[in-house]
Amino acid sequence: MHSLSPSVERRQFLLASAALLGGAALVRAEENLPRLPTLNEEMDRALRSAPLRLQFRGTTPKELASWQQEFATKLRTLIGPHRPPERWSSEPLSSATLPDHTREEWLLKAEGVPSLPLYVLRPLSDKSKRFPIVLALHGHGPFGHEAVAGVEATPQHTQAIRSANYDYGRQLVREGYLVIAPCFTPFGRRISAEQRASKTDQCAVAFVRLMFLGQTLLGANLRDVRWALDYASQRPDAIADRVGCVGLSYGGRMTMVAAALDSRIRAAVISGALNVFQERALGGGYSCGAQVIPGLLEFGDTPEIGGLIAPRPCIWEIGTRDSLVVKDWDKKAIERLQRAYAATGKAENLEFHRFGGGHEWSGATARTMLAKHLKST
Repeated sequence: MHSLSPSVERRQFLLASAALLGGAALVRAEENLPRLPTLNEEMDRALRSAPLRLQFRGTTPKELASWQQEFATKLRTLIGPHRPPERWSSEPLSSATLPDHTREEWLLKAEGVPSLPLYVLRPLSDKSKRFPIVLALHGHGPFGHEAVAGVEATPQHTQAIRSANYDYGRQLVREGYLVIAPCFTPFGRRISAEQRASKTDQCAVAFVRLMFLGQTLLGANLRDVRWALDYASQRPDAIADRVGCVGLSYGGRMTMVAAALDSRIRAAVISGALNVFQERALGGGYSCGAQVIPGLLEFGDTPEIGGLIAPRPCIWEIGTRDSLVVKDWDKKAIERLQRAYAATGKAENLEFHRFGGGHEWSGATARTMLAKHLKST
């Protein structure tokens, strides 16, 4: 190993000293300058004063219908392309017969869009029997739709299920529904093992890459929810006009958006998602590209999207220990949601179920509501 010559060592020492002195001088110079507002302070001010100018302020069914048409049109534009393909094929991937249901894995394929993996859970019964449909949408996590479908391939899968009561798809097939559980981007096996192990925010990466293509990540996942429903509706074992949608966390967020913009969904259960983007974006720490709707706060927020579901039945589950649902902000959201449902004359169709838990699925009131609106003749 060769040592540096004295002249080289001296030169490096002088350069390092100059850098340190320059940095110190810069700090001293900044101390003498007037303080400027930071980026976070400026953005927080803008977020707190966001216009939200299409909030619903009416009181009658006619006023609500007019507002819903206007806000839904704007929301569709902000989300960007989300129409499912008109022509597609389906490929079976796997099948398992379990004690009380079957679990099939399918891959939907169409030209020009990413393939969509999904699970189909069907009660064990005569093959000629038909069932109401429930879309079971998953949230963040390394296993995508697997935990929701009750796949316990590893101890880690089992732990994920137990930690959030996450297998609500499996729970609902046992209640007599045909359950469809699509896998969102960028989760589960839709990304590589290296991506799943990386500390990089895959939602942020996917959002940025799709923006270059004129799409949003939320729009891509909304397309896949609607595509999964198109597939379910064509199955001979489905009752196509009885559709519910449920989800926890990001799955709750996507349940909200899907129910708001697809009238085929007759009932919705939104769990762990009663928070508003206006609050989430404050402070500079929010980065989930899977939920970003560019320009939304110019026109509305979570309660306005939820208001598009009215008068269809909707339960918002709220764990009393869920730190992601911020007090005071949730009250504002509830008031705006209630205003929309009150205008329909069916305020009882909106329910807020608070239970003693954290960021997890409950389902305690969901079972009764879904049975009433999807099974009753």
